[in-house]
Order: sequence, then structure tokens, then C-alpha cells
Amino acid sequence: MEIIISNSSNIPIYEQIKEEVKSKIVSGELEEGEMLPSIRSLAKDLRVSVITTKNAYEELEKEGYVKTIPSKGVYVNKINWELAKEEQLKKIETLMERAINMAKINNISKKELKDLISVLYEEE
Repeated sequence: MEIIISNSSNIPIYEQIKEEVKSKIVSGELEEGEMLPSIRSLAKDLRVSVITTKNAYEELEKEGYVKTIPSKGVYVNKINWELAKEEQLKKIETLMERAINMAKINNISKKELKDLISVLYEEE
């Protein structure tokens, strides 16, 4: 499993790991029931502390994305897609609020902002 982290980011490393794994689960790259690398193995691969990977896995478990089976490992859990979508919508809302505030400060009209969103959305 390839995970990219940045030591220069303001986001804690465990949070970066959690978000990368979560993204792979939501995208279907990691499927329900699939075993994740062990905490030690992932820590070694990423060259980070075992505590860091342990914290990432614990957060993923709290959020329901993985389940730990003692003496067996950590596995991708069945996803509640409605809950996952709601979580993503909350993040998007926060980012959009920041963008809207920035637009207002810079006298960018609602129409200009809508046009920009339309253009960016279509580029994907």
C-alpha cells in the first residue's frame, strides 16, 4: 500500500496517514475485508514511529473505516456510505466557506465565484 506523507506539512503525520488510508478505502482501492499492513510494517515503510501509525489506525477504527481483530490484524470495515458522504460534505462546506469569505474580501462577485466553480468542476 503506497502512502505519501509530507514532513513539511502542518498536518500531523498520523493524520496524513489516516486520510490517505481513508481515501483509498472510499475510492475502492482498498476493499472491505482487505488486511492492512501491520502497524510495525507500515511504520518501517514510512520511516515513522510505531506510535504514529498506531494513532492513525486507532483514529480509522474510531471513525469506522477499519476493524482490528486481535492477533490477526487490521482489516477494512464495511463502510456506511451515507455517513462517509456526510463527512466529506462537511469538509467541502468548510472549504467553501473559506473561499466565499476570501471572495468577499477581494470583491469577487457571486456570479464570478459560481463561474469559477463551474469551470473547475468541469476540468475533472
